[in-house]
Amino acid sequence: MPLIRTNAIELHYTEDGAPDGPPVLLLHALGLDHRVWDPLLPHLPPDLRLIRCDLRGHGRSTVPPAPYGMQALVHDAAGLLDALGVSDAVVVGLSLGGLVAQGLAAERPDLVAALVLSNTAAKIGTEAIWQDRADTVRDRGVAALADGILARWFPPRFRQARAAEVALWRDRLCATPAEGYAGCCAAIGHTDLFDSTARLRLPALAVAGALDGATPADMVRETAALIPGCAFHLLPGTGHLPCVQAPEALAALLDPFLAAHAPPAGPPPPRIL
Repeated sequence: MPLIRTNAIELHYTEDGAPDGPPVLLLHALGLDHRVWDPLLPHLPPDLRLIRCDLRGHGRSTVPPAPYGMQALVHDAAGLLDALGVSDAVVVGLSLGGLVAQGLAAERPDLVAALVLSNTAAKIGTEAIWQDRADTVRDRGVAALADGILARWFPPRFRQARAAEVALWRDRLCATPAEGYAGCCAAIGHTDLFDSTARLRLPALAVAGALDGATPADMVRETAALIPGCAFHLLPGTGHLPCVQAPEALAALLDPFLAAHAPPAGPPPPRIL
């Protein structure tokens, strides 16, 4: 179980693909962990260095006392890349992970060569909405919100046709520590990245699900328009987690973008004898 000590926490991470390949950092959504990318990985080029982590409060990473600030999550991601000796990565962020990715690109442009924003926005919801969710989770656990969350994540037809798979994701959602979920609710509620994202100047790709009930397509499109040259793609029939529901279709968008913008890994640093 690889852990890196950074920003006063232990961050769980995993790597797949080619150790010397172009680095790609994948950041997950609220209430999940690095495994949300599992369905996508087989469809990505094998020569990439695919780095995934569990955000603070999630998975096997440390669960500090809530609330969290978005800057803390950004510094966690920066600390991970610094510890791994990675710079100029393509950062792929899903929902909450997309907020972290935008913040990382703004604060540490040396670490981010290009940006993929999946089902996310510069601002998601209101502070009052996220405070209410945090209060509910602390009082009654994540399971109290699970049915509503799943309805926003997955369209009805998918929930009916693949009930066993949806049940798996429900279990993973409900396993999220209440403190971690509440902490990240606070981070989302206090985050407005319109100004900093509008100053970004880097290759970017934005992806939305036509049936996403959490970050509707117009919200994603509005954020894409902040970044000059950012391409926007709508995936028909998909909800909030295209990496789960439509990994082949998502990979078809990602593969050419990664081929164009994932820089080759540099030579390893010289050994000091």
